[in-house]
Amino acid sequence: MTAVAKAEPKPDDLSSRVVYPKDIAWQKSRFHGCWTKPLLVDKASGLATLLFKMDPGAELPDHEHVLIEQTYVLEGSLADKEGPGAGIEVKAGEFVWRPAGSRHAAWSPNGGTFLAIFQIPNKFYEKDGRVTDSSGKDWDELWGDLLEK
Repeated sequence: MTAVAKAEPKPDDLSSRVVYPKDIAWQKSRFHGCWTKPLLVDKASGLATLLFKMDPGAELPDHEHVLIEQTYVLEGSLADKEGPGAGIEVKAGEFVWRPAGSRHAAWSPNGGTFLAIFQIPNKFYEKDGRVTDSSGKDWDELWGDLLEK
């Protein structure tokens, strides 16, 4: 398991890992106005826990959560722009989770910061018909054989 911390622990080290988000720079994602601070990414299981920030009006386009997604809104709000939950807005202090296979487009009308917990890779449905992961790489080439057996 990999956590963003001061020192990389050894694989057999079962001690706690402390992460200092204030010391982690916001990383720009490929989606305009969306930023992340990875707190924990476990490549073996795909578990990802991130601080996720969206500028006012930023959108996370049409995507599917291959496994469960959980989001706690720290400040601002997050709304479903498209999909079965269109119009639902989750505000600061509220929590939303979506089941595996759920698909939606999200946006933050006034901006917001969230604690996001999910398992990668999500599927992003591009306007040109391609299906990619969050990095923009072809989903089937990277993940198809691994996850669809």
